[in-house]
Amino acid sequence: MAIKTFNPTTPSRRNMTVIDYSGLSKVKPEKSLLETLKKNSGRNSYGRITVRHRGGGNKKKYRIIDFKRDKMDMAATVLTLEYDPNRSANIALVEYEDKERRYIIAPNGLKVGDVVYSSANADIKPGNCLPIANIPLGTIIHNIELYPGRGAQLVRSAGGAAQLMAKEGEAAQVRLPSGEVRYIRMNCKATIGQVGNIDYENVQIGKAGRTRHKGFRPTVRGSVMNPCDHPHGGGEGKSPIGRPSPVTPWGKPTMGYKTRKTKNRTDKQIVRRRNGK
Repeated sequence: MAIKTFNPTTPSRRNMTVIDYSGLSKVKPEKSLLETLKKNSGRNSYGRITVRHRGGGNKKKYRIIDFKRDKMDMAATVLTLEYDPNRSANIALVEYEDKERRYIIAPNGLKVGDVVYSSANADIKPGNCLPIANIPLGTIIHNIELYPGRGAQLVRSAGGAAQLMAKEGEAAQVRLPSGEVRYIRMNCKATIGQVGNIDYENVQIGKAGRTRHKGFRPTVRGSVMNPCDHPHGGGEGKSPIGRPSPVTPWGKPTMGYKTRKTKNRTDKQIVRRRNGK
């Protein structure tokens, strides 16, 4: 999909770009695959804010996506390619031979009328889902399971692509978009191809209102707060933060501070970290 630009009729229009959605089907979403999405505005079950700067945003409904692809050895025809307000990737509505309809993440190159399969014997073409044991080395994949049958958890956002690097016994080495190389079980499933909507990362928001439509509220700098509200606050006029490195409102180091546990049980699955170490 291409990027659409605008004439600079206003200051915000000057740098604003959007995705050109002309390649998507102009239809309403499948009603049977919609769920109401309740707004929590960053609050937990006690009503306390646990994620700051959330609230408002446009009303939307959740599209139920088939991440498990557990309808095996049955042809599914792509009926429509649709926009999904809940994710960066586009989605495809597929209809199986028994007339059941499901949404899947739309890979790059998938078109209306294409037929996709979830099968150990499926062809190596975009949209088909196979166990990793049946995928040739070097293949570009997405929608990767971490645990067999749980459904895809890795590489699901727009433009995402992983590569199958090697196979060793019951595990395969997969290079993720971050550069991390990780062991994945051979009986986990993955989908062939790269996630579509590749130009998503090139979109310029252009104005504050578009961010508000997404449900993000403004962020205030700690240095302009009072010392009772933030460790960076206080002082006369524009003051430095007064400490060696920036911290969060709760005093934890930030700006590059590693938060991953030092003894994580999944460390043994990582062959090469994303920082090359």
